[in-house]
Amino acid sequence: MTLQELNASLHDCQRCKLAKSGRTKVVFGVGNPNASIMFVGEAPGFNEDQQGEPFVGAAGKLLDKLLESAGLSRSQVYIANVIKCRPPNNRDPEQDEVDTCKPFLLQQIELINPKLVCTLGNWATQTILEKKVGITKVKGQAIKLERFVVFPLLHPAAALHQGNLLDTLKDDFKKLKAYLDRMNSPAAQASVTASSPTAPASGTPQSQLDLFGS
Repeated sequence: MTLQELNASLHDCQRCKLAKSGRTKVVFGVGNPNASIMFVGEAPGFNEDQQGEPFVGAAGKLLDKLLESAGLSRSQVYIANVIKCRPPNNRDPEQDEVDTCKPFLLQQIELINPKLVCTLGNWATQTILEKKVGITKVKGQAIKLERFVVFPLLHPAAALHQGNLLDTLKDDFKKLKAYLDRMNSPAAQASVTASSPTAPASGTPQSQLDLFGS
């Protein structure tokens, strides 16, 4: 299955109660399908539900600025959410909704095959790490999993609702930039080449050797 086919299969998803709770559009994801860096948020809000695209409201505008501060742009990364449909009144996702949607997020990650997954907020972090852990305990640090590295970050919406978190979020994006700079340094690239003498397996785009994949 391709990313486009997965998107089409969820176009009018009726698998959980969110389909009948006033949803306007399924918000699948957007960005570079060959991205080496993926951002995963919690769930669509009002603007996302209307437009069918993640992070297009106030939190999205802040995310754009934060991406720029880390030397990134939307065209370089892929952005998705744990939940593809807006919960009523922007409430937290419920566990059955996460359980229903999680397999599709994991399929997206498998198809995109990023090297780095930046989780935004508690729900995304706990879903990807598969453990109950507070975002404040793990934010701003790289956590190596079997197939990719997870870099938890505060959710931009949290910084909008609690202004005192904005500086913390900006600092964590500075840490993200520092991590990316280290991974893209000649020494790090040489280490990757030395440890991977063979060509990438089929289905793994050559561009993904660069964390700033285009």
